[in-house]
Amino acid sequence: MIGGPKHVLCSRARIDGYRSALDAASLSADPALIQTGDFHIEGGRDKGRRLLLLDDPPTAIFAGSDLQAMGLYEAARELGVRIPDDLSVVGFDDLPVARWVGPPLTTVRQPLTEMAEEATRLALTLSRGGEPVNLRMDLATDLVVRQSTAAPRSG
Repeated sequence: MIGGPKHVLCSRARIDGYRSALDAASLSADPALIQTGDFHIEGGRDKGRRLLLLDDPPTAIFAGSDLQAMGLYEAARELGVRIPDDLSVVGFDDLPVARWVGPPLTTVRQPLTEMAEEATRLALTLSRGGEPVNLRMDLATDLVVRQSTAAPRSG
């Protein structure tokens, strides 16, 4: 896992989701396999390189943003790690470029239009002196499966 800044709520939520998924699969989260930094390409490259240079490197990495995943792609290229043959990569955001990188990135799509609509409704309510019904709202995400992931290697 490559997460964003520890103090950013969405970063913590993505790391919590990673841990929950491992727990649901009866796997323990190894703290050494969780890197935090920023949501940018350079951070993804640096943190990805750190993970890929471990004595027993992971065969799959979830990046907290598509930009981090693109940095991870660069680290993998530098180290001769093939995606998805040697390493599966999943990003988060579904930026338009995610479908054009090589290989196209499997990613979690956020409902950005719905998020913008709800934020606008909230801003309008507050600007009119109204009280918002909710200050927190959870909107569903979707996994967009592309070619950056493969079945685990046997053995």
